[in-house]
Amino acid sequence: MVSFYLVMDQKLKIIKEVAFFEANEELKENVVWIDMLFPSVEEKQSVEKLFDVVFPTKQESEEIEISSRYWEESNKIEINSYFLLSGEHAKNETVSFILQSNKLISVRYSEFKTFDEMRKKFLASPKDLIYGYDVFCSLLDIRIDVDADIIEKLSRDITQLRKFVFTDYKNDDEEVLEKISAYEDLNMKIRENLTDKQRILTAFLKSNKLKENLKNDVIVMLKDIKSLVDYTEFNFERLDYLQNIFVGVLSIEQNKVIKMFTIVNVVFLPPTLIASIYGMNFDFLPELHWKYGYVFSILLMVGSATLPLYIFKKKGWF
Repeated sequence: MVSFYLVMDQKLKIIKEVAFFEANEELKENVVWIDMLFPSVEEKQSVEKLFDVVFPTKQESEEIEISSRYWEESNKIEINSYFLLSGEHAKNETVSFILQSNKLISVRYSEFKTFDEMRKKFLASPKDLIYGYDVFCSLLDIRIDVDADIIEKLSRDITQLRKFVFTDYKNDDEEVLEKISAYEDLNMKIRENLTDKQRILTAFLKSNKLKENLKNDVIVMLKDIKSLVDYTEFNFERLDYLQNIFVGVLSIEQNKVIKMFTIVNVVFLPPTLIASIYGMNFDFLPELHWKYGYVFSILLMVGSATLPLYIFKKKGWF
C-alpha cells in the first residue's frame, strides 16, 4: 500500500493510487511524503520510475554497519533506522527512509503507531511540514517519545516486580526469572534502538543538506536520546540488583526448608535410636520382661524428642 502526501495551498491531500500521477504528472512536485507499507514489487517499480529513485533491498536495509544505516549522496540521503515493535515478543524492525528532492520516502514492512500519529500531525498542520526533512524529523521526534513511554512502562513493571519479590513472593521461581529475563531482553532492544538512532542523527546533523532551522531540533532529539540511553543503563542496574535480591530471597526460602528438615531429623533421631536398641534380638535385655518397660521406653522416646525442641526454642533457632 502506498500513500502520497501532497501539500497544495497549505492544505494536505492524500493520494492512495500511483496511477493518479500518470494523469497529473505536474503534481509530483507537490508530493512531500511517500509512505509505503508492505509495498508490492509493482508498486516499488512504479514509484522508482515516477520519482527517479532506487530502493534498497530488505537485506541491504537490515545490515548493521553505519555505512548501511546512513548513506549520503549528492542528491539524496538513505537512512535505515530501527523501530521497536513492542508486545509479548518485542523486536526491532528496520524502516527505510530516502530523502531526495525535498521529498521523504518511507518503506516499512510492519505497522507502527508512530506513522498514524504522524498522519494526524500532518493533517492538523500541513503548512508546517512542507519539506521531506520536516516530516522525517517529526517522525523521529514522535518515535523518541514512544520509546520514552515504553521505557517508563518498563520501569513501572520492574518496580512492581520488585515489590512482588519482597511482599507477595509465593515460590513462583520460574515466573519471576522469566519476567526478569523478558525485561532485560526488552531493555536491551530499546538500548539497541536508541543507539541506532543516535548514530543516525549524529551523521544527519553533519549533513549540509539539513536546514539550519532543523539543526536545533536534531540536537534536542540527540539530548533526549542520551537521557533515555542513560535510563536504560539504570534499568539494567535495577534488573541486575533485582536478580541478585531474588536469588537471595530464594536462598533464604530454601534454607528455611532445609532448616525444617534438619530440625525434624534431629527430633526423631534419638527416639529412633532408642527404638532400635530395644528392637535388637539379644537374649539378655534387662527391660525385656520388666512390667513397666514398654511405658518407660515410650516416655524415654518422648523425652528425647522434646529435649532438642526445647533447646532449639530457647536458642531462638526457630
